[in-house]
Amino acid sequence: MNYIPVIGLEIHAELNTKSKMFCSCPNNPFEKDPNENTCPVCLGHPGTLPTINQDAVRSVIMLGCAIGGTIARESHFDRKSYFYPDLPKGYQISQYDHPLVEGGMVAGIRVTRVHLEEDTGKLLHDIPGYTPEKPTTFIDFNRAGVPLMELVTEPDIKNAEETLLFAKELQRMLRYLGISDAEMEKGQMRIEVNISLMEEGAKKFGTKVEVKNINSFKAAADAVRYETLRQKKILEEGGKVDQETRGWDDTRNVTVSQRSKESAHDYRYFPEPDLPPMIFSDEYIEEIRRSVPELPQAKRERFMREFGITALQADELMDDKTLANYFESAVSELLKKITEPNFSLLLNYLTSDMRGIMKSAAVGIQDIKIPPEHFAHLISLVQNGMISSRMAKDILLKMHTSGEDPETIIASGGMKFVDSDEALFPIIKEVVEKNEKAVADYKKGKPASLQFLVGQAMAKTKGQADPAKLRILFEKSLSE
Repeated sequence: MNYIPVIGLEIHAELNTKSKMFCSCPNNPFEKDPNENTCPVCLGHPGTLPTINQDAVRSVIMLGCAIGGTIARESHFDRKSYFYPDLPKGYQISQYDHPLVEGGMVAGIRVTRVHLEEDTGKLLHDIPGYTPEKPTTFIDFNRAGVPLMELVTEPDIKNAEETLLFAKELQRMLRYLGISDAEMEKGQMRIEVNISLMEEGAKKFGTKVEVKNINSFKAAADAVRYETLRQKKILEEGGKVDQETRGWDDTRNVTVSQRSKESAHDYRYFPEPDLPPMIFSDEYIEEIRRSVPELPQAKRERFMREFGITALQADELMDDKTLANYFESAVSELLKKITEPNFSLLLNYLTSDMRGIMKSAAVGIQDIKIPPEHFAHLISLVQNGMISSRMAKDILLKMHTSGEDPETIIASGGMKFVDSDEALFPIIKEVVEKNEKAVADYKKGKPASLQFLVGQAMAKTKGQADPAKLRILFEKSLSE
């Protein structure tokens, strides 16, 4: 029997508002001191009253506009009742039957709904004070009450690759909209996979299993692949897949059973009595819609069209909004210096040499000491043949250290491009005389020897010569 995976996603993202969802405590879930950002409201003390964070509501509506969803004109919050140690009230304020957004699409996958709720606290086990003989669990409520967006998809996804495509594009959108940093490793974006298998040609879905505890894109793909094979094996052996919640074990790369899956009625949803309903005017929604910036897909297509870069190169830029903006600023500066600029050359230096500098300095592109105009100036010197690629790499390092433009560094450091035949022929002659074996090997038909000779000449010019020109001059000299 051929089984077809049917996959839907539930993705949570913490919104980067200044305060929490229903109180004025700072929204800083990474506060080092436990329970520092708390108050009677987010700790669920009796008699306290929540208030709605308007910025969080606006953020979710903005995402709804970006994905082409339908924005609710009226919406409200609900109580979702369940007990867990890090849920101080014994219930979560969420949304059930009237979400802020319904419908929409991301990366070709239909979105069911997007709603707003509050995050829970965090359970800590492996910290000082815990021993296997005396197991102790601590609770940090700094994260409790942080605004949490939940997006639910239709079961349109068929495999791990489509899962990754959707999740990564959503992450880009959240960042481009500026509503969430969506760092999975930091828990700011969490993926839950709902997966079932159905017989090919069948009209009814199979039994759904939810997989939680997924904290990376790789884990999401691995969880889909593993769970697909696990359920397929059960069905092929004549068994029955249980409806349950399973967790992803990163160490063993397996899903493990956690509990039977709750249904909506288990949560006893009812409208939150302490919060008023929300009513949005057409003018308010239209104002938010106009504030939506250029989104990753539109920017990707524009970069490919205007700058002639490949889809793969565009994707690499889209992953980092600040890097894409830096690239575009540098392109604008390069256009002022060269009539027919080489955008691919600029991109290659940006994603290789510049990224290497950022990695070694542990800084982002926004903190680099090389402004776009200086970077574009350097690329123009390379494209015009004023400096070699080897020189450009050395100059780039000095630009980051000093913050100076490339021509100032070249002038102060005596880094002059050696290009004339008169200057290069003596160097070639010296290299030939000192490397008789390499010369003999080249004449025997070993081309690698020529590259060796070029390397020797480059060393003597301290990288200030054009290796392509040296190769031509060596070939001419040796043929004579």
